Amino acid sequence: MLLCHVTPAVVLRTWPFGESDKIVSFLTETHGKLTGIAKGAKRSRKRFANSLEPFSLVNLRFQDRAHSSLAFILAADLLLGFKNLITSLEKISFASYLVEITAGLIGEREENPLVFRHLKDGLMHLEKQPMSLTFLTAFELKLLRLAGYQPLLDSCRRCGKERATRWHFSPRDGGILCDSCSRLRREIFPLSAATLEFLTKLQEEESMASFERSPPSVMLKELRSAVIRFIEFHMEREIKSVAFLHQFSLGLVPSSK
Repeated sequence: MLLCHVTPAVVLRTWPFGESDKIVSFLTETHGKLTGIAKGAKRSRKRFANSLEPFSLVNLRFQDRAHSSLAFILAADLLLGFKNLITSLEKISFASYLVEITAGLIGEREENPLVFRHLKDGLMHLEKQPMSLTFLTAFELKLLRLAGYQPLLDSCRRCGKERATRWHFSPRDGGILCDSCSRLRREIFPLSAATLEFLTKLQEEESMASFERSPPSVMLKELRSAVIRFIEFHMEREIKSVAFLHQFSLGLVPSSK
């Protein structure tokens, strides 16, 4: 008899499968990211009533299937539906971005309860608080740390230089380069000393709500460009939801791909 697993989970995305089923991707607390098939989900009003919508926090029950990478979704009981979030297109754009980058940086069945809690906390913040690009950057930086991709911002990644008036961020090198070393790279993003200082402080903060005010627009443009490209480098693809965010004039830089 197959073992039934029970775990809190966030719905990442769903897509139809056949006439009555759905394929659903979850980020779970105890089993990492998993994808499963919900039989009859298009028709069932009992087992999956309003619980398979993106961003929903659910109590998931599933079984692994022999000779299949798809789990069998037995039930998903809704714990929190984020009513305020899903009625705002702007907040939906933020939530879509959080979900996409989290899913992109975590492998299938890669257990990481801290990443699960981070995504849940991020969605709860969007549910209760005004939107902020500073919050978004704080979320990204903490996610990168929890996923093992934290950028190094204390010194030049090539020569070790610690002080400069102008820096360059290199996704490939995983951090900053001084002017001299930056000439060895083609894809780099300029960072002023002030932008780097702000980014470093934001990375060191444990709470995503620590910085309420956004930096000047020039600094914001610099740090958003660097962080987005760094995430795309590790995801090995463009972030599709960046374009959605950009529609709301939030100062995000569209993908260059």
